[in-house]
Amino acid sequence: MNRARLTRGVIGAAGFLVAGEVFIRFVMSEDLLFPAPSAVFLEAVRLPADPDFVAGSLTTIANWGLGLLIAVAVAVPLGVLLGAVPPMERAVRPLVEFLRPIPSVAIIPLAILLIPSDQWMKVSVIVFASLWPILINTLYGMHDVDPLAKDSLRTFGFGELAVLRRVSLPNAAPFVATGVRIAAGIALVLAVSAELVAGGADGLGVYVVVAGSANRMDLIMAATVWAGVFGVLANIALLAGERRLFRWHALRTGAARS
Repeated sequence: MNRARLTRGVIGAAGFLVAGEVFIRFVMSEDLLFPAPSAVFLEAVRLPADPDFVAGSLTTIANWGLGLLIAVAVAVPLGVLLGAVPPMERAVRPLVEFLRPIPSVAIIPLAILLIPSDQWMKVSVIVFASLWPILINTLYGMHDVDPLAKDSLRTFGFGELAVLRRVSLPNAAPFVATGVRIAAGIALVLAVSAELVAGGADGLGVYVVVAGSANRMDLIMAATVWAGVFGVLANIALLAGERRLFRWHALRTGAARS
């Protein structure tokens, strides 16, 4: 089934690209300068040989990974703590619900004013954006624990820490992994967005800005394609790890049959 789904996806993407190629070359007005998919693909193939692109991509990936790592280190313990102590969660939840809907892109100008370091400004924005899906998924996993399993351990004389370690944390782990996978995509968007808004010495977003100043729409689109490739590869890697580590959860929920 997965192979059939992949085949349908490839056919759909190929059909979309062919339709775009035909439309741009034969239908679109000559006054609108937009590169055809074939031109974008050609530039995308050439970009790995461009040292500026490679340096910018490595900078973006480094900020992306660092921000995501810090978000995991903060959100997972906080989510476990709040999920294990309901009164604390009830006290903190209004603040979480207030901060969570704030568009992460909107705090970039504030971060520029408050944080003098260019790298840490961008990392802080990534952390803010990545924090919420991990925290919310961790809380959801802590709430999803079977009360009977916890009561059974308590009946046998296990303390709260043992119940947390033996039941709550294993149950929450798949939800945490899903939150990290969702946050990875959000983190990439913010990593590039921060570079587009704040600029800097290098970065994928900075490369796009420089290409735009030279009116190189083909380079802009090619760099955008590579940003999408980075996101897809990260999602595939995290999803593969999630399925490998938590296959028992997929079998329990029926996800392995889909």
